Amino acid sequence: MQFMEIRDTTLAYQSRGEGDLAVFLHGFPLDHRLWLDQLDSLSDLRHNVAPDLRGSGSSDPLVSGLLAMEEIADDVAELIAGLDHQSADVVSLSMGGYAALALWERHPERIRSLVLMDTRSGADSEAGRAGRRETAERVAEEGSGFLTENLMKALLAPDAGLAARIRLRSMIEGTAAETIVAHLEGMARRADRTDLLSSITVPTVVIVGEDDGLTPPDLAEHMANLIPAAELVVIPGAGHLTPIETPEAVNKALREFWEKL
Repeated sequence: MQFMEIRDTTLAYQSRGEGDLAVFLHGFPLDHRLWLDQLDSLSDLRHNVAPDLRGSGSSDPLVSGLLAMEEIADDVAELIAGLDHQSADVVSLSMGGYAALALWERHPERIRSLVLMDTRSGADSEAGRAGRRETAERVAEEGSGFLTENLMKALLAPDAGLAARIRLRSMIEGTAAETIVAHLEGMARRADRTDLLSSITVPTVVIVGEDDGLTPPDLAEHMANLIPAAELVVIPGAGHLTPIETPEAVNKALREFWEKL
């Protein structure tokens, strides 16, 4: 792991390859390990960097009960600059996608191209916000064991392989309760950025697992239709965590996308 002081914290990140910068933003409640297959397999094309977002993995612990998507976006903008690049190919999944859209809103000059994977542009419904806060309260009372079991079912396709299941469990169980609560609150408060999609002028691809029940293909298609000239890639046999469920297919999609830039 490498480390960089960014504003008031220290972020950890994994780095592979050389050349143009690609930054990979993980989802909730995960860390950089979501992208291990991509970091290695695509190192001939890019300088691939996967940070542990605030409070995750080996980055500094969180002390606030809220991690806003805007704060993640500002961290990523500073990370890109700190790596001596003007911009990066930003690859994002789920919560990372919420942060990537905030990055486009706040620091569009830092994005060279954009991948929105298994994510959505809209805000939570009232029921969704209530559900996140109920989960946070339960984590505070019981710990996060129940969440691990729930997410193992929700995030993966029913026939997900052993390697994907083990890596997901390891990431969830390695995430501090404080981080889980802060990320839940940040997602609950996030803005609806659907109107922002039509302003995206960089090359963009929307990727989704065919069996993603949280952000399904029809939602991904709607997003792709709102982004000028965006591509849509549907990955067969994958749920919400395409990078670890079907890494070869994701690597192929990213390679083909980047080779056209």
